[in-house]
Amino acid sequence: MLKYILRRLGASALLLLVVTLMTFVIFYVVPRIAGRTTEQLATMYVGRAPTEAAIQATIERLNLDQPLALQFWEFVKGIFVGAEYTFGNDVVQCSAPCFGYSFQTYQEVFPAILDRVPVTFSLGLGAALIWLVGGVLVGVVSAVRKGSFFDRIAMGLALAGVSLPIFFTGQLALAFLVHSWEIFPNAEYTPFTDNPAAWASGLLLPWLTLAFLHAAQYARQTRAGMLETMGEDYIRTARAKGLKESRVILKHGLRPTLTPILTIFGLDIGLVLGGAVLTEQVYSLNGIGRYAVTAIVQSDLPVILGVTLFGALFIVVCNLIVDLLYPLVDPRVRAAR
Repeated sequence: MLKYILRRLGASALLLLVVTLMTFVIFYVVPRIAGRTTEQLATMYVGRAPTEAAIQATIERLNLDQPLALQFWEFVKGIFVGAEYTFGNDVVQCSAPCFGYSFQTYQEVFPAILDRVPVTFSLGLGAALIWLVGGVLVGVVSAVRKGSFFDRIAMGLALAGVSLPIFFTGQLALAFLVHSWEIFPNAEYTPFTDNPAAWASGLLLPWLTLAFLHAAQYARQTRAGMLETMGEDYIRTARAKGLKESRVILKHGLRPTLTPILTIFGLDIGLVLGGAVLTEQVYSLNGIGRYAVTAIVQSDLPVILGVTLFGALFIVVCNLIVDLLYPLVDPRVRAAR
């Protein structure tokens, strides 16, 4: 088991390095392949009214006049040991992990991301709990009661949840549930330590909106897996032994279905924690996703790079956790290790 954990840790570290390299290539190398010069590349990241001085400062700050290998080395070194930046006559130290300074606010990117982490984490973790529990529960009941009225309604809603994008369901929820019927309060973030009740009530509607999309997928996945496993020979054997139906369903029917559920959950939670872009934008939540959207609109390269690597880190970490949980969920995986 220890060797397996070490292998997975090594593979995760290698994957992060590959993601870092690909991120660098997309933002630094691809524009050059497309024919952009150093000055044109710097102009992309200066702003709407670039000056010669600003362009030259950007070239020096991003090392755009250096060989690509040296640029990548400075990029990676800044993440691990920090970097120095020159603003006029001032030399500013950016402590590790350094993702650079925003072109718009001249603030360090990493602390700005950390300031928005509580919002995105609160949104992602709350929605994940709802969609995991709700989706799996609905899928189990639909599989057990196949063809019933509940099954048809649940799968119809699941189809709608998978088909409708968040920016559509979110706007509908705001229009009817908040403004017209006043069932929910306006979405806003209150720190959990300040007021837990206000924290939950302010995020309840974003939770439900985000969970609706994912819960539909989990319900359909659970139902399909349960229908397959409930027809296996060992299910009939368990029933023949006189086991309670609830035990047959939960232990013998549901457990094999959890392996693919765990796989997609690791991917989904990693993506959400990296920045729930549409949900944060619809409900005006100042999280990592909205921070990324603003950076893209303003061509703020260091912020885009920082959010990309930060999101990649969480996706890799979540998938590593999923790999380590496989043996606990499925004994067959434990035996294979």
